[in-house]
Parts: sequence; C-alpha cells; structure tokens
Amino acid sequence: MICHSLGLQGHVMNPFIRAVEIWAPNKDRSLEFAGGLYEGELEEFREISELALFSYDEGLPGKAWAAKHPIILTSFADTYFRRADEAKMFGLTCGIAIPIFAGDVLKAVLGLLCGSETEQNVGAIELWHNNADLSHELSLVDGYYGTADTFEFNSRHTTFPRGYGLPGRAWKADFPVIISELGGSRKFLRAEDAAASGIRFGLAIPYSPNVNLTWVITFLSGSEKPIAHRFEIWKPSAAGDALVFEAGCCTRSTDLNKIFAGQIILKGEGTVGESWATGMPVINADLTQDVCAAAKAAIKVGLRQTIVLPVYRDAELSSVIAWYT
Repeated sequence: MICHSLGLQGHVMNPFIRAVEIWAPNKDRSLEFAGGLYEGELEEFREISELALFSYDEGLPGKAWAAKHPIILTSFADTYFRRADEAKMFGLTCGIAIPIFAGDVLKAVLGLLCGSETEQNVGAIELWHNNADLSHELSLVDGYYGTADTFEFNSRHTTFPRGYGLPGRAWKADFPVIISELGGSRKFLRAEDAAASGIRFGLAIPYSPNVNLTWVITFLSGSEKPIAHRFEIWKPSAAGDALVFEAGCCTRSTDLNKIFAGQIILKGEGTVGESWATGMPVINADLTQDVCAAAKAAIKVGLRQTIVLPVYRDAELSSVIAWYT
C-alpha cells in the first residue's frame, strides 16, 4: 500500500477491492492524487491516476466532493468517470468515492475500485439512503456484489427501518457498526442469504450531511476473497487524549476485545494515530514499520497492510476505522 504521507508503493493482496486511492485538495482547489494501493497488474492504471486532477463536481472524486456523501458507480459506460477506457482495459467495473468532511471542510476523498468477477469474488459494498421527508426507511441506492447474485437480488428488494439490520443500526447509532458472523446473527436481517452466499462479516458507516438526509455505506466481506481480514473501530477516549478500541472482527479467530483491553493509541502514533492527527485517510503497505498497538496485533496474525479512514460527526472526529489485509 501507499501511505500518502510517506509516498510508499505497495500492492493489494488477493483483493475484492482491486485499487484504493486517496485524493486530496490542493492550493488550486482541485483534487490531486495523494497515494494509492493497486493490484499488481494495475501499475499502468496507477501511473494514469497519479497524473489526474479533479475539479469540484468533476469525475467520481469531484462528484463525491460536491455531493458531500459517498457515491457508487457500478458501471463506467456513459458516465462522468474520466478514466473509463483505461478501467475497461483492466477489468475495473465499479467505483466508490467516500468524501471525508470535517464540518464544511473537505479533508480528502477515498476512492475504491472493483471488478473482474471470479467464482471467489463474493462480497458486497452497498450504499443506502434515507430522505426523512419522504420515508422512514433506508433503501438501496446501488451496490457492487461480485458474484453474489442471489444476495444482490434480495438486497435490491429490501429496505431497513431505523435501528434494524446492519445499515439501520448504523443509522440509529450515528456511528460505525460491525457485525461478525453475519450468517448466524439475528442483528443481520439478511443472515440466511449471507450464509448461503459465503458473506461472513460486515461494517456500516453512516453519513448525515444534515438532519433530513442519511447515507450508510456497508462493506460485507466474504470468506474466499475478503474485503479485509480484520475491521477495527477506534474512538476518542472520554478525556479526548487517546483512541480506545470500540469494536472489531477478524477472520483469524482473534479476540480483539481481549487483545486491546487497556490499550490506547496516541495522536500521531502509527497509522491509526496519524489518521486521527491529520483527519486524512492513510494507507500503510508495511505494518512492520508501525509502532501502535493495532499494528503490532495485526502483524502477530500475519496481516501486513492497512487502510485507515477517519469518520466525522459534523466537525468532530467520532471514530477511526482500520481494515487490514
């Protein structure tokens, strides 16, 4: 992976997500490439991305900037996705852009690219939306499901009231939510479909730019080709002087609550602490150089890379999410 602040280059390993990009505003009020992680065969696509600039409301990163909420494109044909020809050449078919705002200030846009379905490519990235003036439920805007066709069909015909299911729980909490072992969880309303499809655990992140509008983005990770082997949520302590562990799940059968009991991460400490300090997403390709408790624990079970995403509630950082491969 690349950490935007270190300029390190690395590769996604066995990815459901084939590329991760960070776009940051520059002094000219454009979004410029600030780091990325790409599957090995996407080196040429990375070189194209490094030269790209996006103005407000231009391209997928610029559209997310203007919209102030996540955007998902499940097809690039005849859309505003500017690198569509190159994406098609490399089998990329879906793009997700997640803007990070501290109040009205754009910190960065995190871009995710998926595609090239195989039998093992089971999982989902979904975007749900509620307009309080029109409905009391979340409905699906769109989603990328790899080859989980039955799960996709049922999801497209599902809505969630506030507090129900993974998206509804994140909506009610106004805070990220993780559910592990989805196939056997009463908290996950699509548990039977998840079990049949091989989808194992999920993360949901809410975005509410105002009191009437809510978006929730969900990451549902499969067993064969997981989005990540570990998800973690860290939040500021009551005193506000450190991050403490809130929730997590791991495919390596690790008890994260036990591991992180009493552990803290200071501002600027390691990749997670850097994301807290800067308010920026951070990608780290080599956790062996990371000194924080989260990285040390990940290394012990063979994880080597991380993507860290800050989550804001208005202008205040509410949590920091890390996922590991």
